[in-house]
Amino acid sequence: MESLSEALRRLPFGQVGSADIASQVLRDPLVLKLRERYPDIDESVLRLNLNRLYQMTKEYRNCRSCPGLAACPNDMQGHSTGIDCTQLNGRWQINDYKTPCSKWTANQQQEQIQRRITSLFVDETALGDDYDEEEMIRLDPNRAMAVDQLQAYVQSTIRDGLQKTGLYLKGDFGTGKTYLAGYLLQRLAKEGFSGVIVYMPEFVEDAKAMMFDAQKLKEVVSLMKDADLLVFDDIGAENLTPWVRDHVLGAILNYRMNRKPTFYTSNHDLEDLERHFSFTHKEGEEMHKGQRLMDRIRPFVDVIHVRGRNHRGLKP
Repeated sequence: MESLSEALRRLPFGQVGSADIASQVLRDPLVLKLRERYPDIDESVLRLNLNRLYQMTKEYRNCRSCPGLAACPNDMQGHSTGIDCTQLNGRWQINDYKTPCSKWTANQQQEQIQRRITSLFVDETALGDDYDEEEMIRLDPNRAMAVDQLQAYVQSTIRDGLQKTGLYLKGDFGTGKTYLAGYLLQRLAKEGFSGVIVYMPEFVEDAKAMMFDAQKLKEVVSLMKDADLLVFDDIGAENLTPWVRDHVLGAILNYRMNRKPTFYTSNHDLEDLERHFSFTHKEGEEMHKGQRLMDRIRPFVDVIHVRGRNHRGLKP
């Protein structure tokens, strides 16, 4: 905190002296309002606390011409100094305190939301920093029904708590399925729910490598099991092995069913996804393996068709 004496030392020789600076502080509109609130405070008490009063008035002016949170010039970023006057044994005492500004509070809330959402192998530019429901429809009216269905699910969760049934967002390339899943996670993170979103093609490749790192695999699988909300993004585009299908993906889904909702985005419908799960390059076709995995997906999702044009590569 820059004190009044430090401010005086910065003044070039010949400018106003300490008495003039003190007089300016005492005539400041904020200090005059303080004196109106506490008319019994003697000026000598105010002069003993000029440093606190100076800090209050300086930071108030900084806030009036706020340069943004990142460039905040105040002693404590995103906070300003306030003054509290109390009487103790018949003597007035002046204390200072810090009050957070709206920008600091909003930033803290956003950080808390972001801490509740974990993304694994997902290009975060495909997600949004913030979401505008009306804008999501305006950009492509064809997906209005999907947005309405998603919002209805969000409201049901807010009203009734965590659902056991998730959603399956099916649509063509670039229609905004990942973006809508990100909206779902962020909107519910504001209500205190934790979420994980996983880009399936890269996760499966990484899981293959984790065969030889049991501790890391356990940590990742536990994260996906325990999250309130889990999104498998672009499921059906991965190159599965029997081990990943049966012992990783199957274990996660087996744990979550009837406990917590799981969500999916995919270019495939559920029948195509079952065929995808039924075939691996190593073992060939295993229809019963695909059906067993789908028994942990199909009964636990409501399908939402995300219609619209391909937005990838388009300028906003």
